[in-house]
Amino acid sequence: MSGIKVAVIGSGAVGSYYGGRLAEAGKDVHFLVRRDYHAVRSSGLTVNSPDGNFVLNQPKIAGTSREIGQVDWVICALKATSISAAQQLVRPCIGEHTRILVLMNGLGLEDSFAGWFGGERIFGGLAFTCINRGKPGHIHHLAYGAVNIGHYRNNQDELAKALDLWNGSKVKVSSTPSLLLGRWEKLCWNIPFSGLCVAAGGITTDIIMNDDGLREAALTLMKEVIAAGNADLANQAESVRIDPSPMIDRMFKNTATMGPYKPSTMIDFVEGRSMEIDAMFAEPFRRARSLQVPTPQLALLTSVLQTLNRGRK
Repeated sequence: MSGIKVAVIGSGAVGSYYGGRLAEAGKDVHFLVRRDYHAVRSSGLTVNSPDGNFVLNQPKIAGTSREIGQVDWVICALKATSISAAQQLVRPCIGEHTRILVLMNGLGLEDSFAGWFGGERIFGGLAFTCINRGKPGHIHHLAYGAVNIGHYRNNQDELAKALDLWNGSKVKVSSTPSLLLGRWEKLCWNIPFSGLCVAAGGITTDIIMNDDGLREAALTLMKEVIAAGNADLANQAESVRIDPSPMIDRMFKNTATMGPYKPSTMIDFVEGRSMEIDAMFAEPFRRARSLQVPTPQLALLTSVLQTLNRGRK
């Protein structure tokens, strides 16, 4: 596996960190870099991490996907706001046997990739991590970092190949028997915590944890997400379900250890960029509404975030 060729499409904080860990492990990793191209070209990629700092002095970077060419694996770590551009950015890297790991936030994204490239080659990656961008070419990995991976068609043989990609790296990977389950589990954190960090004006997660009203709001939202997720799993004939009590306990315990963490959605908000509202909030709400699952707090939060996001690019 050491000679496997990987394209990272979307070399922000998440893509740079996970692609960097693969390069550190000896994989032939090529980064599509746009925003920080000149900084990375001149000074390399620096990652500070509790799992070990590292520097890629001369990472393989490209300004276009066509420069990278066909690869064995594509890791697509674009923001969900760029989903309309994903097909064009990924396609030059696709060969007959290329597989795609969608390392993005939100619900329903793999459906788009499956429509473009075929479902058998599509995987979803759920990164439970705290990673922020520093100055150009610098990534700050603050805590956690495990990736839970599912196959679009829940093919366990294909899933084993996705796990093998990470052999020798410092990234802990696990598999989920249902990609849909994994997506809803990730939303159990993203919707209440990322959402409230924005709706409360650009706050960090510790403020939610230490405020009785905000903490209760996060709990209510999480319960609504679990109810909607379980209804969606049942509707799509999946046999697995989210167990509410363990999920709630785990999400709140993990968040308590993060300190004053800034979710990427909150950073986008305070820096005036478009936020990942449709895939992370609106799509889960649409599914809940279509299945007649009452989610009044999710409805309110989604409306607030859509209003805040209006006109941003």
